[in-house]
Amino acid sequence: MIKKWFRNIGPGPLIAAAFIGPGTVTVCTLAGVGFGFALLWAMTLSIIATIVLQEMAARLGIISQKGLAEILRSEIKHPILKGFAIVLTLSAIVIGNVAYEAGNISGGVLGLETIVGYQFIAFGDFSLNLLSLTIGCIAFILLYIGNYKVLERVLVFLVILMSLSFLFSAIITKPNLFKVFEGVFIPNFPKESLLTILGLIGTTVVPYNLFLHASLVKEKWKGESDLQYARKDTFIAIILGGLVSMCIIVSAASIDSFQINNASDLAKGLEPVFGSFAKYFLSIGLFAAGITSAITAPLAAAYVASGCLGWKTNLRSRNFRAVWIFILVLGVLFSSLNIKPITIIKFAQIANGILLPIIAGFLLWVMNKESVLGVYKNSLKQNLLGFVILVISLLLSIVALNKVLQLNLF
Repeated sequence: MIKKWFRNIGPGPLIAAAFIGPGTVTVCTLAGVGFGFALLWAMTLSIIATIVLQEMAARLGIISQKGLAEILRSEIKHPILKGFAIVLTLSAIVIGNVAYEAGNISGGVLGLETIVGYQFIAFGDFSLNLLSLTIGCIAFILLYIGNYKVLERVLVFLVILMSLSFLFSAIITKPNLFKVFEGVFIPNFPKESLLTILGLIGTTVVPYNLFLHASLVKEKWKGESDLQYARKDTFIAIILGGLVSMCIIVSAASIDSFQINNASDLAKGLEPVFGSFAKYFLSIGLFAAGITSAITAPLAAAYVASGCLGWKTNLRSRNFRAVWIFILVLGVLFSSLNIKPITIIKFAQIANGILLPIIAGFLLWVMNKESVLGVYKNSLKQNLLGFVILVISLLLSIVALNKVLQLNLF
């Protein structure tokens, strides 16, 4: 039974690995420190929204045997609209994932630095972060191998490691379970919590995951009969990912008075109360969150670029490799510069909020095309849920744009 379950594991854990990056860890940490268990319900909402959208993406990939980017390229007939959609998608995912990648690598570095300290090599006025380079090399090797099964197994292992790390961290804080369940199921809006609520949703419902999921299911499954396995894989993995995020909030909620800016600070804040083991478990979890997302972000960008430009979506093709290498190299360089990791991560979350409604709108449009999905197109219920999520994503986008103007990031 267990062997059969493992055999049917698909790209679900990879999607969970992609959305539980350093940005998620950081936002969940700040939510727990600032509001205790009160915003756990926002994660519940995020999990539901992610399941709805990712199920659509998986269904699209299996039934059409094409990625979302390929579908957009083939289904938009007007040349001007097609050109606009391709440029917009490439800009959103490929350029946006450069910001994500820098944040992913920097987050992984935060986890390692808590354990091994700072590791730099100086070249005159320029210094290179050795830990950024290490994470970049690991991601490069795994992606260059170009074997989906190897990639899947490594990421599943890292997701399990990350899950256990954060779960243990939450357990040792001995939370009030009644308060936890109350936070999970009863919506609460503490003063000045709106931005944090939107941040929790925005960091979980990630636009590039929709493209990644639709492309990856083709590597695992080939027919309509496999749809049941894809749905089960999606549900389990995303619920597990959401529980990991909740564990981070629960862990952070135990800190009463400590200056928290990131998960590394959370590890140090828990140490006086629960000993050095808390520091190591949280740091390992943050490292796993960073490196898994450092692998999936370039992978998603490569699938999107290949689909939009009509290239082969082969893990070993020259063009495919060129895209993820470009993303990965820039991510390593940007994370090595003298920029606080928290700044890079925040920028990536803002980009996510802006792009989400565009991508969600594209997906909903495609999922209603009978010529693509036949009897597997969206039902009325699925469309209603999708529309609600689209409205939420528009709200996220407005808040993100407002935040950009306030912070003067551009």
